[in-house]
Amino acid sequence: MGKLGITFILLLFCTQIRAQSWELGAFGGGIGYMGDLNPDNVFKLSNPAYGFLVKRNIDPRWAVKLSVMHGKMKGADSLSSNLHQQQRNLSFVTPLTEISFQGEFNFFDYVPSMSKKRFTPYLFAGVALSMFNPKANVNGELVELNPLRTENKDYRKYTISIPYGAGIKYNVSRMWTLGAELGYRASFSDYMDDVSGRYPRTDAYYPQDGPSAVNLSDRSEELGGGKIFSPGQQRGDSKVRDRYFFTGITLTYTFMNCNCPPVF
Repeated sequence: MGKLGITFILLLFCTQIRAQSWELGAFGGGIGYMGDLNPDNVFKLSNPAYGFLVKRNIDPRWAVKLSVMHGKMKGADSLSSNLHQQQRNLSFVTPLTEISFQGEFNFFDYVPSMSKKRFTPYLFAGVALSMFNPKANVNGELVELNPLRTENKDYRKYTISIPYGAGIKYNVSRMWTLGAELGYRASFSDYMDDVSGRYPRTDAYYPQDGPSAVNLSDRSEELGGGKIFSPGQQRGDSKVRDRYFFTGITLTYTFMNCNCPPVF
């Protein structure tokens, strides 16, 4: 085999090593919520969010990623233009922590400091574990809603979610990559905001639930009149599960273990 053939094989081998690289990085941006207290505004941000990620680049097109994200979701009927929601007068805030595993597809061949393309759009999808704990503001104090069973139902404070979205990444300096992305999450829970079904009977509560469970189930009387809604009336839309999204900037550093010239 000639020198040219050996050089080609070595270059190809080295390229594969570089393509199968690792990235470590951080995320900073915002979190948004969509559910019974915000059914229509799909771009409404709730609060800042942050996260960390580790990524394995399988080749210039495909990667897998493990990430941990954290933010605080919130919603309030008082901010709605819908009269029914205003009268319902419910609100919530919840910390949310997500651990996800995602697959990522680059539209262009992309290897930091090596490929001819210094940027690429990308798509991602995967599966996540989402942990939450909805609370309501009562006289300036946050009260956990899950133990109160405001709809006389028990629910877990975690759920499986399906993350999916798109972004664009750019090689800003050798091994450093700056990205921007928007990713939605379809959860399998309708209680991230503590609202899902119907107003329960007041006699359905356990004695230990106390009057706060009844009061926080229907907060319409806080607007100055009596309670507007009756047991059995629709409190939320149980047919549509809660969703949320993260949007922001990622900054990652790529670890490579071979020194080769650009070939893509």
